[in-house]
Amino acid sequence: GAGTDGDLYISQAVVFIEDAIQYRSINHRVDLNSLWLYRWYYSRIWQWILSLTITIILALAFIEKPSSLTVTSDVRYRLPAWNPPCGLTESIELLCFLVFMVDVSVKSYLIGWEEFWKNKWLMAYILTLIVSLTDWIVSLSFFCAEVVRIRRILRPFFLLQNSSMMKKTLKSINSTLPEMASVVLLLAVHLSLFTMFAMLLFARTKDGQQDKEWLVYFRNLPDSLTSLLVLLTTANNPDVMIPAYSKNRAYSIFFILFTVLGNLFLMNLLTAIIYNQFRGYLLKSVQSSLFRRRLGIRAAFEVLSSLKEAPANAQQSYVSIGALLQVLQKVEMDSRCKQAIVRSLKTYSCDQLSAAQFQKLFEELDKNGIKQHPPSPEYQSHFMQKMQFAFGHPYFGYLGNVVALANIISICVVLVMDADKRPSERDDFFLGAINCFFILYYLLEMLLKILAMGLKRYLSYPSNRFDGLLTVILLALEIATFAVYGFPHPGWRPEVMGLLSLWDMVRLVNMLIVFRFLRIIPNMKFMSLVVTTLLDLVKNLRAFAGILVVVFYAFAITGIMLFKGAVVPPGNTRPPFILREPICFKEKCDFMVLFGYLQDNIIYCLLYLLSVNLLCRWAKIYFVAWWLISSVIWVNLFVALLLENFIHKWDRRCHREPVSDIEYQRTVELMFRDVLEEPTEEELMEKLQQHPHLQLCR
Repeated sequence: GAGTDGDLYISQAVVFIEDAIQYRSINHRVDLNSLWLYRWYYSRIWQWILSLTITIILALAFIEKPSSLTVTSDVRYRLPAWNPPCGLTESIELLCFLVFMVDVSVKSYLIGWEEFWKNKWLMAYILTLIVSLTDWIVSLSFFCAEVVRIRRILRPFFLLQNSSMMKKTLKSINSTLPEMASVVLLLAVHLSLFTMFAMLLFARTKDGQQDKEWLVYFRNLPDSLTSLLVLLTTANNPDVMIPAYSKNRAYSIFFILFTVLGNLFLMNLLTAIIYNQFRGYLLKSVQSSLFRRRLGIRAAFEVLSSLKEAPANAQQSYVSIGALLQVLQKVEMDSRCKQAIVRSLKTYSCDQLSAAQFQKLFEELDKNGIKQHPPSPEYQSHFMQKMQFAFGHPYFGYLGNVVALANIISICVVLVMDADKRPSERDDFFLGAINCFFILYYLLEMLLKILAMGLKRYLSYPSNRFDGLLTVILLALEIATFAVYGFPHPGWRPEVMGLLSLWDMVRLVNMLIVFRFLRIIPNMKFMSLVVTTLLDLVKNLRAFAGILVVVFYAFAITGIMLFKGAVVPPGNTRPPFILREPICFKEKCDFMVLFGYLQDNIIYCLLYLLSVNLLCRWAKIYFVAWWLISSVIWVNLFVALLLENFIHKWDRRCHREPVSDIEYQRTVELMFRDVLEEPTEEELMEKLQQHPHLQLCR
């Protein structure tokens, strides 16, 4: 009946608007039962369960054999890691697989059979589950004693497929690869040519004493190529040229030319190309997200216009304000946006909304998140008004910065004076007295600011929350110190009581005081610009960080399988220099090993292991692949996003937008908002007509 159709249209509009808010595709089933299942699938409870499941299955690697998750990473002193019994982690895995099977089943049902065959991610999801379950069965059949577990390498896929932004970013990276490949090829040519030159320059001679360069770095083609590849990362500079430079200074020209051409030109050219191309592809991705949002809003308008509440002689489709208000009551969206839309609806004199008016209402979703600070309290007393003016003035904050700087300087002076003293000779009286004085000032400053601004306004500023939290922690630590060790006095060196010694307590207080000095950042405009850029970058970096976690995890698990047992833990009698290298690999390829290689520092591990024949020379492929993916590609992508964010903020600063009492929260979509193109009505209607499950009335 009409009532059932009305409920269906309202439910469809609710889901389409929620799809628009989250930039989701609207190509899913739209009957009542499917809509209920769809909203349940994207509810916080199920998404939380799914996220927890992904976290658990990824975390299993830290307790599965071979695991080195212990307090110390030194293989000489750490205790044996806990080895879970066979079946424990496998049972947890099975539960995770069951959750994933429910997830993929619901997804496949909701989009329909026709859309399923177009969705490569879902098919890859099912294939990953099949391979993982097969490998799980094989593992149990071998009583957990199998050498290789393929499913461990596949685990990061569950994280990747669950994030639409990560998939978009990965697609953008994949589209950028052809342009990057041209520069990487140029780097390979550069490396190959200089390798040949090096083998000719540093060829073996009759005088063995003069052949150190050939013997250590350029003995054959693989060694020569490896030495120059490492030099490209600057990890072995200047060691690689010292033997040749000692023989003849003119040899330095070769290494200077190689470094200038490789590092200063080609590597920076790669950064420029990645920035230019990736920004273009990311812009296309954001443009696609905008289209999805507009399409979802237009789909909601079309189904609401089917309620037939518009005048019979109307030539265009209209939606009644009452129907929209009914939808807004059920939609899960930000309260600020919902209130803004309701306020806009009250300004309309007509009870009907056209498609353009309907779309314009929901442009509120595209606006910046604005946080208005509460007003200051109004005091009647003339004395209190003067107090409010004095302690609410920016100069009072500047005075607090000067006092914080004086505190830092005093701590530095005391630390320099006590640097060479033994703990038994150190007098903690001066540091204790200084800390006591400054912490009392910080407490007084916080209370006076709350008096001037009011508690709500004071807490509305992040810098004040940061300052106030550290002040409270410092006060609590100081009270605890006095309660345990008494008040400061000359010769204040009591014995250890409780968990921390007096010196540990003082050091902790001083570290927090140094950390508190970051409060000066909001008062320095350029520094504040840099910090806000970094904070915005952290907010928008989840997709990049997620992809890096996926790559880290896959390479780490691969390293475990490739290099397990390659290095025997050395005894306590080995020289320190020799110990430094094998520790790099322990029993597994540690995450910290890959992180060090991300910074081009850990390559000495590779060189050492190869030099003593602990690893096959084909292992170079593993490390070079990781260097290309992490240090060359991902780091440059990070630089591209950092530049884009910083340039955008710099442009806003040059236009001098007022930000005094308002805080703007930006997202990746808003970074490109000025250059995005609005989709036309024809494009939206053409896409709606292609919807596999929605039949429009016109």
